[in-house]
Amino acid sequence: ASNYDTSLEQWKKKAEKIELNETQKQEIKEAFDLFDVNGSGTIQVKELKSEQDEKEEILKAFKLFDDDNTGSITLNNIKRVAKELGENLTDNELQEMLSEADFDGDGAINEEEFLRIMKKTTLY
Repeated sequence: ASNYDTSLEQWKKKAEKIELNETQKQEIKEAFDLFDVNGSGTIQVKELKSEQDEKEEILKAFKLFDDDNTGSITLNNIKRVAKELGENLTDNELQEMLSEADFDGDGAINEEEFLRIMKKTTLY
């Protein structure tokens, strides 16, 4: 046997001696799950390249707001989401949020504006 084989065996023995406690196991699983986006139990290369996924995730959030499928988020959409989340915000506060993201001033937030505001915030 070459030195490589011996050192590999020694390494395996050392690795077997490392006992992880339940907290450590849970932390490793949580970290794994973050990358295992589709819950398949394996991490695919595309799941590691989160740049494209980031846009997809943001657009999923957009669709949650745009529940009437108009292609834009209106004040009513924001009101509904705020209510569902239990946020007690006034119409003025909600209108301010809408206006901040409404770059073209049409009174609604389209996908492009939503992507822009989400990338500006630290949420993504």
